[in-house]
Amino acid sequence: MNPAYAAIHLPKRSENEGADSRRPLCSDKLLSHGKKWKLEDRLSPTVRTRASMLEPVELPPPFTLVRLRESRDAFADAIGIADESGAGTLTYVGRFDLAEFAVVLQPAEPLRTARRAFYAAMVALTDALRAYAPPNKEVAIDWPDAVRIDGGLVGGGRLGWPSSAREDEPPRWLVFGAMIRTVAMTDAEAGVHPLASALDQEGFGETGAAQITESFARHLMRATETWQADGFDAVAREFLGRLTDGPQASRSIADNGDLLLRRVAADAIERRDLQKCLRSPSWLDPKLGGPRR
Repeated sequence: MNPAYAAIHLPKRSENEGADSRRPLCSDKLLSHGKKWKLEDRLSPTVRTRASMLEPVELPPPFTLVRLRESRDAFADAIGIADESGAGTLTYVGRFDLAEFAVVLQPAEPLRTARRAFYAAMVALTDALRAYAPPNKEVAIDWPDAVRIDGGLVGGGRLGWPSSAREDEPPRWLVFGAMIRTVAMTDAEAGVHPLASALDQEGFGETGAAQITESFARHLMRATETWQADGFDAVAREFLGRLTDGPQASRSIADNGDLLLRRVAADAIERRDLQKCLRSPSWLDPKLGGPRR
């Protein structure tokens, strides 16, 4: 086993055993039910004028859906209600051009290592896209947060945590948010934005926000179960195998989530700071409020 991964092996739970707080990610603790139905009533729009807002979003338990108006920010709203709503709350903005959602997580380990939950969520996000991708379409990740399909940027993920959280203590919550461009909202000729793309341009057909969000929820549960059963090493291998960086470097993930790179024929190890990168998503255009073009 590569010690750079600092794997956490956690015991499985028997049928008669309660939730094991030692697990960093687990479907019943991380995504637990709470008092969220009132929040859904408060935040859901009373009138939805677009078909995408009316389209049902079916999430597996223990997720709880919170629908937001098209003008809202799923990531910011999830952070705003995280303390009250608890784990498993998934905020969703019903837009036809973007799959935009965020989920509240409650890891049971210190923030320093809990940020590795971001990798599990990115695996789930790319798996959600792979489920609908045409054959031979590459769904890849620019470390740590940008998602590309056949080289075209379609969006990415981001992670938030309480500003008062201490590195050596479990955070009250984490919020993973994602945006994926489903429809290209420009009449510009092909090639004007050669590094940007959208699902409709990549052959995803009618796949929209609801399908991607549902698929993400299912794959996030699978990723957390993998972490529980096989340790973080298994999640790390899945994530590292999707990076766009070439095979000219040996890659691993440190116990605090930093990426460790050892170049071929080089003695030094390059370390990339996860916490620093997460503070400014590489794929997000603040002016557009969405993925860069």
